[in-house]
Amino acid sequence: MHTRSNRRKTPVTLLAASIGLALYAPAFAQDSQDPQGSGQGGEAVELEAVVVTGYRASLERAIDIKRGEAGVVDAIVAEDVGKFPDLNLAESLQRIPGVVITRDAGEGRNISVRGLGPDFTRVRINGMEALTTVNSSDQNGGTNRSRGFDFNVFASDLFQQMIVRKTASAEVDEGSLGATVDLRTARPFDYDGLTVAASGQVSYGDMGGDADPRVAALVSNTWADGRFGALLSVAYSEKTTLEEGTGSGRWANGTSNGGFNPASTFTDAMRADVFHPRFPRYTWMEHDQKRTGVTGALQFKPGDDTEITLEGLYSKIDATRREHYIEAISFSRGASQGGKPETIVRDGYVDPATGALLYGQFDNVDVRAEHRYDEWDTVFKQIGLNLTHDFTDAFTVNAKVGTSSSEHQNPVQTTIMMDKLNVGGYSYDYRGNKWAPVLNYGIDPNDPNGWTLSTIRMRQNRVDNDFDVGQVDFNWALSPGFRLKGGVQAKDYSFDSKEWRRTANEAIVPAFPGGDATVPAEYVQQARLKGVKGSPGAWVVPDFDAIADLFDIFSGQGTFELSPYAASTRSVEEKDRGVWVQGEFSVDLGPIPLSGNFGVRHVKTKQRSSGVATIAGTPTTLTVEREYSDTLPAMNLVAEITPDFLLRLGAAKVMTRPGLGSLTPGVTVSVSGGSRNVSGGNPNLDPIRAKTYDLSAEWYFQDGAMASVGLFLKDIDSFVQTTREVRPFYTSGLPASIAESFGVSANDDFVFSVPVNTPGGDLKGVEANYVQPFTFLPGFWSNFGVQLNYTWVDSKIQYLTSSGALSYKTDLTGLSRHSWNATLFYEGEKFSGRISATNRDDYLIQVPATEAGFDVHGQTGTTYVDMSLRYKLSEQLELSLEGINLTNEPQQSWVGSAWQLPLDYSETGRHYLLGLRYKF
Repeated sequence: MHTRSNRRKTPVTLLAASIGLALYAPAFAQDSQDPQGSGQGGEAVELEAVVVTGYRASLERAIDIKRGEAGVVDAIVAEDVGKFPDLNLAESLQRIPGVVITRDAGEGRNISVRGLGPDFTRVRINGMEALTTVNSSDQNGGTNRSRGFDFNVFASDLFQQMIVRKTASAEVDEGSLGATVDLRTARPFDYDGLTVAASGQVSYGDMGGDADPRVAALVSNTWADGRFGALLSVAYSEKTTLEEGTGSGRWANGTSNGGFNPASTFTDAMRADVFHPRFPRYTWMEHDQKRTGVTGALQFKPGDDTEITLEGLYSKIDATRREHYIEAISFSRGASQGGKPETIVRDGYVDPATGALLYGQFDNVDVRAEHRYDEWDTVFKQIGLNLTHDFTDAFTVNAKVGTSSSEHQNPVQTTIMMDKLNVGGYSYDYRGNKWAPVLNYGIDPNDPNGWTLSTIRMRQNRVDNDFDVGQVDFNWALSPGFRLKGGVQAKDYSFDSKEWRRTANEAIVPAFPGGDATVPAEYVQQARLKGVKGSPGAWVVPDFDAIADLFDIFSGQGTFELSPYAASTRSVEEKDRGVWVQGEFSVDLGPIPLSGNFGVRHVKTKQRSSGVATIAGTPTTLTVEREYSDTLPAMNLVAEITPDFLLRLGAAKVMTRPGLGSLTPGVTVSVSGGSRNVSGGNPNLDPIRAKTYDLSAEWYFQDGAMASVGLFLKDIDSFVQTTREVRPFYTSGLPASIAESFGVSANDDFVFSVPVNTPGGDLKGVEANYVQPFTFLPGFWSNFGVQLNYTWVDSKIQYLTSSGALSYKTDLTGLSRHSWNATLFYEGEKFSGRISATNRDDYLIQVPATEAGFDVHGQTGTTYVDMSLRYKLSEQLELSLEGINLTNEPQQSWVGSAWQLPLDYSETGRHYLLGLRYKF
């Protein structure tokens, strides 16, 4: 079989023109006089071997992986034993062209690939599909009940490499429209004999001012002439993050919920085309998490033709979060709650361009202070057994069996609220800085007296994801230029979600000693902004721990008894059975070597989804079963135009199964503060199917260097969209008692959401990638290098209204049209370092918008700057200093593409890590 040449051409770099021929001239002149490069007039000399280490070595290994694959892939490889390039897996993946991330509490959480969100990316760990989910604040989506993989469950120290497969092939599991990400932990046969490495770091956050530990260790060894090996790695870290910002609670029109009090003297606020924030507020959140990870592997070669690998992975993330808010709740309250219809508008300013009431003075405003406390954890476990046996030199069989589970628990999600009703002299002002409005509450926000305990909201959540996988594959070399592969696979997947809430109405609260709900001053504490320059910069909130202890709210007894929340009980089971066959060839097409693969994968999906619907006023469990099949052909071609210049072509049919939350039959009703929602499922949704095409050119012009450009097109046949509409609860056909159990009226407005299949559309884009060490430069400068990439993506999807009528035709949610990454690195004998900037453009997070009069919700683009410095104290000991988010980049979401009125704003500050690493 033909193999690709590893020859390299004389380096003719792309940077020569920009840096200047003057830098290149001395070396060029020497080469022209001394072709052998000996410096001795053509006399041959013995050259010293150059060993490439550090970040540059990881880039070289990643380039080798990319070059050797038939499809379009990108890779990230650990720099050394237990030394991944970034502290977070998602943050490493964002260095790859076409990959952008979303962050939670300042840390990478999910990825989107080529404009397609987390639900469209499948993740395999050690060759087996897996799914992990975590919890977050409400503004960041709450508990993950989707197919999107949460990468922050794992410490990056546990992994050796990641491969992002952007084109499909028959041998790779189905289910991805964006990419398949392969994560791989270390194995003992990866190392030569005894290997020991350990590292320790101290992390410091400049907003919170806390110092936290981070440690990792790996030990591996082989015995019996390399026939048996064992490896164990562990990682533990703590991290405290302070997140501060503001929120508007969305924007409502002037006549919503009956409009303001008719006695208002500023009547412009009453117009239907004027919008106001629903509960303007400041936010203060403290995230405290602990992460523990362990990997283990045993490998055995009973003979030269057999290898057995048993490997396991355990990871646990424990977290607590405290959230403090102060807000004007009246603007989101209806008549039944004595809210907006009682509020008098005294003065204001309506922006003529946006129709937004950017400034207002009000009387009869209800002010609320909240203290929310969350405890949650996610435990991920995986164990897999792999057997490879060569029956002959030409025929090999591989068998794999394994199981994984992700168990997320949120046993405490409790919010204590206290109110001051009908306050006069309240005002807000968004005119100066819309992300930091000036809020005057008409009261001293630091006065602990006169508050009334209004609500004790209690939730418990649990989400479990399980995979059982078994597969048998064969690899048969039929001739020197052709290889046949094939196999069968069985995957059983289950998703189970449960929620518990207070059996009694959350507005039923006990009396304090003294006989009423007035909060004594000793049960009030202060929240103070540290990083965000807000006004006010401090306010009082309930003392959560003191009130919880006083009333023993976690006893589960009496008014604090919890019961299953039927509308959020849901499950999905999928049994996927697949068979595939693939041919791999390598021939010479005249002077051009041509290689690649072609094949087909057929998979049958049996789906069973359960949920609760309210029928004739009675909660009733519904179960819907369905079955569908997909035949997915795929082809990848590589033409070696020259030994260092490759052309790739890929084409395939692909599919992604619908989101888990969308498949649930039944209806979910939820009320959280001023947020009121009715969400329905659709168990008969079809998968998202598409035809994909890729064309790319790659030039490997120097050792450890490459330049590439690629075009991609995805013809999406259909899409799944969640439609949203605001209307009174009574229009749902559900009993009014359901709304009243939350303390609201059936006449109040709710947001109705339902998923539907919609017409698809094309997604197209361009990727450019450039990596080069500056080895052509003289002396000190030869230790530098760059890693650059840029991606442009465009897609227009036809969205629908809840009635099925055509709505907006605009970008996919989560799609950033422009994204880029730039890294400058230095790799010297003692000192090494790099600085990276990662950018993504604005993107949409909801279409159409919830509010009437607006088109979309969106997120402002970000540019994150990180750096890493390392110094070798000896061959075994290394000192490091790392900085994360050096520019303190904020997160900003907005509503309305033309006006971008603020939704949420938050900052998490910079983080620094100082550490030592030892390797034996």
